[in-house]
Amino acid sequence: MASTGPAADAARAAFRERMDAKGHTVENAREAVIGLEEALAAGVLQRTPLLHQMLTDLMVVLEQDEGRKLGGKSAEAARFIVRAIARELGNA
Repeated sequence: MASTGPAADAARAAFRERMDAKGHTVENAREAVIGLEEALAAGVLQRTPLLHQMLTDLMVVLEQDEGRKLGGKSAEAARFIVRAIARELGNA
């Protein structure tokens, strides 16, 4: 059962705002995940099995060596996964 209430709605909206913000896709994805993880840890949203898998996949895409900027395929993969997470948040 999906989380309800103003806090859950606000967490979903904040994720989408960060996802759609101007800037680099990878950085936007990182910021969106930080906010989402905070909402999950606070119990505002529920971590569904599918959402957990998507977040795990996204973290692999976002991994980088110190000082190395991600782009290209990593950015495209991050964009794809973040959009899938946004859809799944309706179930979280």
